[in-house]
Amino acid sequence: MTTKSRLRRTISRWANADDQEARDLRRTFSTEGVLRVGDAPDREPVRLRGTLRTVTLRPRGGVPALEAELYDGTGTVTIIWLGRRRIAGIGPGRSMEVAGRIGRLPDGSRIIYNPKYELL
Repeated sequence: MTTKSRLRRTISRWANADDQEARDLRRTFSTEGVLRVGDAPDREPVRLRGTLRTVTLRPRGGVPALEAELYDGTGTVTIIWLGRRRIAGIGPGRSMEVAGRIGRLPDGSRIIYNPKYELL
């Protein structure tokens, strides 16, 4: 293997901004007692940390619901607060820790309803 091809692989691996962001988030949010989203089991109490990618208001069954996507570099989980139109401090780009049980929707996406949360 030549030095030139090794250098190209290294540069292309580190030049991808999404991969770099995921590595940084994994490093930032790895703490004792906090699971990674990708490793968190379903239907068991979990604590997760990550950054909110999106925050939207989506009514569910006629009830207002604030919906956010939490990302930690290993995966995403949708967080839903039923009966809320907004929560002070909750917005895209905000880091937070949540505690609750992960469930699955019929389409396979992971979700936590009304978690306890702490803004970081």
